[in-house]
Amino acid sequence: MKVQRYGIFFTPRPGALAEFGAAWLGWSPVTGLPVEHPKIEGLTQPLSEITATPRKYGLHGTIKPPFALAKGTNADALRRTFDALCTTQAPVSLDGLQLTRLGSFIALTVDGDQTPLAEVAGTFLRELDVFRAAPSQAELSRRRKATLSPRQEAPLTQWGYPYVLDEFRFHLTLSGQLGADAMPTISALAPHLMPLLDRPFVIDTLTLVGEDENGMFHEVHRQALTG
Repeated sequence: MKVQRYGIFFTPRPGALAEFGAAWLGWSPVTGLPVEHPKIEGLTQPLSEITATPRKYGLHGTIKPPFALAKGTNADALRRTFDALCTTQAPVSLDGLQLTRLGSFIALTVDGDQTPLAEVAGTFLRELDVFRAAPSQAELSRRRKATLSPRQEAPLTQWGYPYVLDEFRFHLTLSGQLGADAMPTISALAPHLMPLLDRPFVIDTLTLVGEDENGMFHEVHRQALTG
């Protein structure tokens, strides 16, 4: 597989949550194959349309946003550095996750304090940044179409992504833009998804992922946090 970009994601361990997430979104980063959608009553749009935008990523929470490799670096060095960094970081225990409307899409968000996880994300952001190629002007312009605040413009310029450090908000995206259909979708999804979420919700592994030439993300390597 030729990789266009790499990223550091939280992805669920193999199990019920990972299986449901792959089916809901229609894509498994582990197998690198499409997954048949489940039959869920009460949806106001076809599930294939609801999940079209986030499908390529699989069920995930971004820790270090996707990036192209900088000149002079390589994937083997990135993996070694990622592995070494994971040995310095302890698992993070969150109170739980909740199903939330964020603007006009839906996602799982942190129920409680996300500070310990934000600190881990900041560490990976900084320590792996040597591997990140600077974004093109086209990429920057695309990000700026979202009408960024001054607080978001600064990290976009420095880190190539606006929603990091003080702007970091951990979430697992479950839909594209839904508008008025967001709340009915939450109501239909909740009985299937919420029983699969542990409380507390422990993040004790992170995943190095790669984006293929078709824009689909694959698990490259999963590593435990053992610090």
